[in-house]
Amino acid sequence: MDKRKLGVEGPEIAAIGYGAMSFSDMYGPTNETESHAILDACRDLGVTHLDTANVYGMGKSESAIGSYLKANPDARDEFVIATKATITRDEDGNRCFDNSTEHLEAELDKSLQRLGLDCVDLFYAHRRDPRLSPEETAANLGELVQKGKTRAVGLSEVAPSTLRRAMSVFPIAAVQSEYSLSTRYPELGLVQTCAELGVAMVAFSPVGRSLLTDNPIPGDQIPNLPFLADNPRFVEPNLTENLRLTDGLRNLAKKMGTSAAALSNAWLLTRGEHVIPIPGTRSVAHLRECIAGADLKLSKEDLGRIEAVLPVGWAHGDRYSIAQWNGPERYC
Repeated sequence: MDKRKLGVEGPEIAAIGYGAMSFSDMYGPTNETESHAILDACRDLGVTHLDTANVYGMGKSESAIGSYLKANPDARDEFVIATKATITRDEDGNRCFDNSTEHLEAELDKSLQRLGLDCVDLFYAHRRDPRLSPEETAANLGELVQKGKTRAVGLSEVAPSTLRRAMSVFPIAAVQSEYSLSTRYPELGLVQTCAELGVAMVAFSPVGRSLLTDNPIPGDQIPNLPFLADNPRFVEPNLTENLRLTDGLRNLAKKMGTSAAALSNAWLLTRGEHVIPIPGTRSVAHLRECIAGADLKLSKEDLGRIEAVLPVGWAHGDRYSIAQWNGPERYC
C-alpha cells in the first residue's frame, strides 16, 4: 500500500488506516475475538495506523488493542497507534470537555495502561475545551510529548483558525475530522489549511457510517444503535432518500468492478496527499473492501462520474443532531 506522512516530522504510514471505534459497541455488539481478527487482517493487508480513544466503549477499544499487543508483542513495531481524550462529564453528569494538562495526562496514563504501552505515537485532544485558548491546549499537549508519553499530538473536530493558533505554539501532526462523499465541509478550509501547514488530515467515517457501502446498516437495526437512532441522516424520511441517492454510487462501483466502500475511500485519497482515511468495521470482509480503495487509481473521468451521482450537498439531514453537535467546531 502507498505511504503517507503523519505530519511533517511524523512516520510514514499506510494510506488507509483503521478506526477502532468499531471495537466498542457503537455500531453493534462485538467482542475481543472479533477485534483481534480485524487486527490480524490489518497486518495482512498492510494497515499500519490504528486510531482509538478512551471513550470508545469506555476503554473497551483500547483494551482490545492492548490484549492483542500482549499476545503478539512483535505487532507493536508494525503499528502507529493514536488515541484521544478530552470528553468527560461534569458534576451534574453533563457532557463537557477538559483540555487541562491534569486531565489530559491522567486520561493518557489510563490509556497507556489499557494499551500496555509506555508511549503512544499520537495523542489527540478529542474536542476543543472552550475554556482554554487553542494556544493553551497546544501547550498542554506539548507537555505530554516532553514527558515522553506521546511522540506527537493532534486535534479533532476543530476549525482551521484553531489549528493555525495551536501550531504557533506546538507542532500539530494531525487533525481528525469526519470527511467523506457525504460530509464535505472540510473542503471549506480545513483540507487546505492542513496541506499548507504540513498537517495530516485524518478522515473518520469515510464511508458515511455505512451509507457509502454496498450494505448499509438496515433500517430496522438503527433504533438499537443510540448514535444513529438520533442522527438526522438515519431517521425518516431522510434515511430512505439517502439510501435511494447512494444507490447511484453502488451502481457506479459495480460498473467499475469494485465496491462502494473501496470507491469511497479511493475518492478521499484523491483529495490530497495528506488525507488519510480511517474506516472502521467489525467485518474482515468489509475491511478488505475499504482497503481495496488504496489500489484504485481514479481518472478525472472517474471523479466526474462520482460527482454526477453524489454531487456536493446531496445528503438529506445534518451530519449531527443538535446534541451531537456539542463539541465539534463549526467554521463555515
